[in-house]
Amino acid sequence: MDGDEKGAYSSEAQEPITMRKGSIGMGEAADLYGDADAEKYGYVSRGLKSRHIQFIALGGTIGTGLFLGIGTAFVHSGPLSVLLGYTFTGIAIYCMMQCLGEMATWLPLPGAVPQYCARYVDPAMGFAVGWNNWYSSALTLCAEISAAAIVIGFWNDTINQAAWITIIIVVIIALNIFAVSIYGEAEFIFASIKILTIVGLLLLALIIDLGGAPHEGRLGFRYWKHPYAAMLEYVGKGNTGRFAGLFSTLVNAAFSYGGVEMVAVAAGEAENPRKNIPKAVQRVFWRILFFYVLGSLAIGMIVPANDPNLLSTLPGAHSSPWVIAIQRAGIPVLPHIINAVILTSASSSANAFLYTGSRYLFALAQNGQAPRVLLKCTKKGVPVWCVLITASISLLTYMTVSVGANDVFNWFQTLTTITSLFTWVSICIAYLRFKAALEAQGVSRDTLVFKSKWQPYTCYIALVYFIIIIVFNGWKVFTNGNWSVQDFITAYVVIPIYFAFYGFWKILKRSKFVKASEADIWSGKAALDAEVWPGNNPRNWLEKVWFWIA
Repeated sequence: MDGDEKGAYSSEAQEPITMRKGSIGMGEAADLYGDADAEKYGYVSRGLKSRHIQFIALGGTIGTGLFLGIGTAFVHSGPLSVLLGYTFTGIAIYCMMQCLGEMATWLPLPGAVPQYCARYVDPAMGFAVGWNNWYSSALTLCAEISAAAIVIGFWNDTINQAAWITIIIVVIIALNIFAVSIYGEAEFIFASIKILTIVGLLLLALIIDLGGAPHEGRLGFRYWKHPYAAMLEYVGKGNTGRFAGLFSTLVNAAFSYGGVEMVAVAAGEAENPRKNIPKAVQRVFWRILFFYVLGSLAIGMIVPANDPNLLSTLPGAHSSPWVIAIQRAGIPVLPHIINAVILTSASSSANAFLYTGSRYLFALAQNGQAPRVLLKCTKKGVPVWCVLITASISLLTYMTVSVGANDVFNWFQTLTTITSLFTWVSICIAYLRFKAALEAQGVSRDTLVFKSKWQPYTCYIALVYFIIIIVFNGWKVFTNGNWSVQDFITAYVVIPIYFAFYGFWKILKRSKFVKASEADIWSGKAALDAEVWPGNNPRNWLEKVWFWIA
């Protein structure tokens, strides 16, 4: 057997079969489309290695929310409210990812979420969540490019932003259009930079807090005490105002966590998904704890919530709480380095959301809910039309040239936050139906490669939490003196859009709610079950450490 071949075993007959390199993808396509269409359209390639998946999971969603957007939350709510808001949302995210991880290891499909909703709940939900996810990713792509345009102004605000926007768009299209392995390598590098930066910033925050910086001396919890406050009043007074401040952080936290489901979207192009996806999902807890919870705690200890720079409209990272803390501590040069990392972070997130948006579109085409031509893949396994159509939405970012990058970034942030919440709600509902389908079809969850914990309770907790945020995210416009038509539309326009998609497909196709006993939990699974992936056996302690990380 040569290097391009590897032995595998049929999941049914347990007889040896031989698969040529790349044939597993075509096998999956044949399971889904039939041999003729598989030959005509091609299929995505499992070109994402373990380290790609692990670093996409670790750093893929560390974007502008944690570096830039979190500052506004501190001004409105105070450090303790932000810490609690990120912690509560992180717990709900962890519960949701446990559900998604179980489905993604059973059947790792490209795009994933629309497929699960269509198969296990209702084809109309698959249609709604698929198009919701697609335009959410496309708008987040715009938000991140817009953020990058803001950040570049830190160094040079004389060159027209359209030039920087064009460069970023061209670069991320190039990273996505040639091969998924190129996208994976780019995200591996970007994520490595972001992870090292966050670790460095947390250590720096500890040093500043303990008095190791040139200015200010030992801080401790100074900014949580009088004349400051741990929980600020927002809109209302007293406990009501403090609760409103806490609740307002939940939407901001949801934006920062947006795209956390990205690792499941990539499962359809991952090598050995039955091993690598559970590994990535299990680490979600530590990522949330280390990056978001400790990050929000660190910022609250080194920057007072009343620092006017947190609401700065100057270009670049002037409003980043990390940069403000470094400037207050009197440490030179570092703000430029942090600004460069934020630029890298925004570009990385834009790259990632172009990838996920294109795969959601691909999933819709697989469901028969988008033009079939979108199934067309290049020889390297890239769904080329899906990538180009999603990338075309990024042209909306040129609005920043005339309207102002900060304003457009805020619009995109609110819109994409609510679409992310709808995605997470849909995942929870799909999981409940998936669990019911396993029981109805005689599949014990004890036999699963990855069995999520404390189900279905964790699923219900996440589901209720996300629904509460969706319903009440625009609460401020209903208070005295705060009515704004623009804010109301931005907060709630996603809700009718989602249900309009659902109703359109329901009426057009007269789709029915899927019975658990009839849910399709098998199509596309046989080819993957037949594959045997080579194991990685570490040869020394360095490789043991690396294999544990990646």
